[in-house]
Amino acid sequence: YARDDNLLFGERIYRPDARLWLHRVLARIVLKAAESLHAQGFRMVLYDGLRTVEAQQAMLETRQVRDNPQWLREPRLLSPPGAGGHPRAMAVDVGLETPDGRLLDMGTPFDFLAADPEPAANPAHREHPDLSPDVRQNRALLTDSMMQAAQALGTPLLPLPQEWWDFRLPKEVYESYAPLSDADLPPEMRMARG
Repeated sequence: YARDDNLLFGERIYRPDARLWLHRVLARIVLKAAESLHAQGFRMVLYDGLRTVEAQQAMLETRQVRDNPQWLREPRLLSPPGAGGHPRAMAVDVGLETPDGRLLDMGTPFDFLAADPEPAANPAHREHPDLSPDVRQNRALLTDSMMQAAQALGTPLLPLPQEWWDFRLPKEVYESYAPLSDADLPPEMRMARG
């Protein structure tokens, strides 16, 4: 969310120099999965990790979110400030690409938010019934790599059902930590603009 090509149609919520941060347990899973994918001829794309409380609030204040209030109704597609794995650096948004930088077809772009989050209406949902065989294979490659890495490290991992790109530590793990605000972080780790 530091770049123009995001679901918020160019409304940047991160500082231009923001970096991606993950809790060390999740970072180990991502690294192990990326190594496995690399050995299979793919590269992992990291889109988002830590999203501070202020960044979550800024996201909810964008025009795109105001124009889509259904994203904030249960089951929510966007978490309220301080909720979920992202403000604890315990959720990661990832994709896959070829060595030459071509993104694999996952059925939707990263961060696609449907008007209806139910599986039949949401092509980003992991259980969407109308996915091509290639999309199913690409999603399985990503999910299997992440889940096998977590299992090898003895760490539970949850693929978020509504978003093929989102993997997080379980709720009982991330809720044992407080959400992070930019004020909690050293200046080089702060995320939100302004």
